[in-house]
Amino acid sequence: MTPRDILIIKPSSLGDVVHTLPAVALIKKHWPNARLRWLVNPEWAPLLEGNPDIDETLIFPRQQFRGLRGILRFPGWARDFGRRHPAGLVLDFQCLLRSGLIARQSCAPGGRIVGLSDAREGAGLFYHQKVDVTGIAHAVDRYLALVSALGIPITQPLEWPLPAGTAPVGFQETPPYLLLHPFSRGAGKSLTPSDVAAFCQALAPTRILLVGRSEEAVPAAANVENLLNRTTLAELIWLIRRANFVVSVDSGPMHIAAALTPRLLSIHTWSDPAKVGPYHPEAWVWKDGQLFQRNQSASPMYQAKDLPAVADFMRART
Repeated sequence: MTPRDILIIKPSSLGDVVHTLPAVALIKKHWPNARLRWLVNPEWAPLLEGNPDIDETLIFPRQQFRGLRGILRFPGWARDFGRRHPAGLVLDFQCLLRSGLIARQSCAPGGRIVGLSDAREGAGLFYHQKVDVTGIAHAVDRYLALVSALGIPITQPLEWPLPAGTAPVGFQETPPYLLLHPFSRGAGKSLTPSDVAAFCQALAPTRILLVGRSEEAVPAAANVENLLNRTTLAELIWLIRRANFVVSVDSGPMHIAAALTPRLLSIHTWSDPAKVGPYHPEAWVWKDGQLFQRNQSASPMYQAKDLPAVADFMRART
């Protein structure tokens, strides 16, 4: 039976919201007449702007639930949210306690809540169906497993309906540029300022755009335009779409790039690229001093390759 209302619960993070896009696209393609709503944190809502698969974007006001007062406030908010947005099919892609509670409050009488088998914080107690994701490494494949469990075929190529983005005011597209995103919120994932300076120097005179969020002071260079802390999410998407090449540490913006272009090198200082690396089969990965490219057509392993210019610098780091 075709569900009339579907609620997607995936408030965060940036990369995980991106990873959920193909699953949602397949759901909407299979049930085009269903009303599909997505609950997301306000800072990531721009990722869903103009998405043809989503009928309504609902905002999860995460900041309201910080501290003891926030914890006490949350159950009432969840009940009110569920009364206003009941759904016959609730899909919990977040799989944490709060998302499980929201799912239960939002599930219409006779409806169904579906989540993943490795849900944490007791979220699985709220599910009617737990999709087994044992042995599935990458988040994209885990979310597609949920889609498959609904009886929906996984058709290729996957769709990543990200917005077009917005051009930064006064930005000049020429000459062509390499976009470098060297910093991450995750501990130990970022490059050091000296790494950034060495990378930019190694590629001079290539034009390099330095983007992202950081309080680190990066040495100036003639071929570098420092846009740190100066771009919105929409502007970052626009810049990624037009870059000749993107080099990024393991981060949300890296996953945006992987959804948009094969011209990507993802730097992994300690994280496992099989689990959190770029999903694009032609994207490059740097890990432990080696460069590899994913060969999705054969297996989810990574094959060693060479990448001119960038490879020389990466080998020098080890």
